[in-house]
Amino acid sequence: MARIMALDYGDRRTGVAVSDAFGWTAQGVEVIQHKTEDACLRRVVELAAELEAEEIVLGLPKNMNGSVGPRGELCIAFAARLEETLKLPVKLWDERLTTVAAERALLEADVSRAKRKQVIDKMAAAILLQSYLDSRSRGANLHG
Repeated sequence: MARIMALDYGDRRTGVAVSDAFGWTAQGVEVIQHKTEDACLRRVVELAAELEAEEIVLGLPKNMNGSVGPRGELCIAFAARLEETLKLPVKLWDERLTTVAAERALLEADVSRAKRKQVIDKMAAAILLQSYLDSRSRGANLHG
């Protein structure tokens, strides 16, 4: 089975998660600290090779009304660069509440503010990927 890598792409930090080989569960991998899109892209390319990713899921931040704003446009452009560079399918996935869910989970776990800042993007990527994996399995159950 193919591993799927998810990205919660940000201006300075990008969370990375990967699925298990069966595509059932998502695990956070790392937070890429970057100053430029090119720096982020280089690390994503390295990780995709290391993790043997065969598909990328990129969080698409939408406004609560479903429209795509400036940040979403940046993510769409980054997705196109990823697909061109990696020669892998890149799927955009609605990430509207992933960071909120990650923050809530970390607060409930009583994680310190400093530690939350270090892991929140990685956790948001894992939540994003788990949402994607769950939707695929529901689709398979509906059709299989």
